[in-house]
Amino acid sequence: MSSRARAAALGLAVMLLAFRGAAATGESSGQRGIKDYEEARILFWHKLYSGGGHTLYCNESFGGGYNRGINIEHVFPMSWVTNALHCGRRKECEASSPRFNRIESDLHNLFPARSDVNYARGSMSFGMVSGERRWSGGCDFEVDERRRVAEPRPGARGEIARAMFYMRDTYGLVIYRRLGDRLKQWNREDPVSAFERQRNDAIEKIQGNRNKYIDHPELADTIEF
Repeated sequence: MSSRARAAALGLAVMLLAFRGAAATGESSGQRGIKDYEEARILFWHKLYSGGGHTLYCNESFGGGYNRGINIEHVFPMSWVTNALHCGRRKECEASSPRFNRIESDLHNLFPARSDVNYARGSMSFGMVSGERRWSGGCDFEVDERRRVAEPRPGARGEIARAMFYMRDTYGLVIYRRLGDRLKQWNREDPVSAFERQRNDAIEKIQGNRNKYIDHPELADTIEF
């Protein structure tokens, strides 16, 4: 092993020990700057995307502020979270669980999405869909209703993977091996973009924490499911 490779391996080991040490001491890396989803919605449109942007699944541009036909997508579905917390339906969880409210309003998991595509995805898992037609309007998004699987465009897959890994680690949520291995592949195939880094910086300023998988995407390969 070259000296450069040894140095890289040592650096990765130090980062892993730091992250595991924080978890062992009970230190929480979750967001604590936003009280609920209503506040998150305002911050999302008026701070994070105040100048507009592009939708996650279709890569369609939109202007600043609220946009007709564009809404907010939870990449890690909230129905998965309500099941994990055993707090009832979403509204019941909002009323009774401070932890759920923290999770629901975490901007690292929130992305702009075309409303019809967001609705079609629902709480489907992510994967590859064979022989399905793309969504209307040329959007590179496919769903398999029978298998309950949604396939996003290649340019969104890395963002999705890193958001899912963040939610898993930050809030102790479960990703099963089949999906996890797919997300690892997507993380490698779709590297972190300049916009993703800028978004990570902006979210840190708003809610006080970062997504470590954007800063260090190589950490994803160390996850065990």
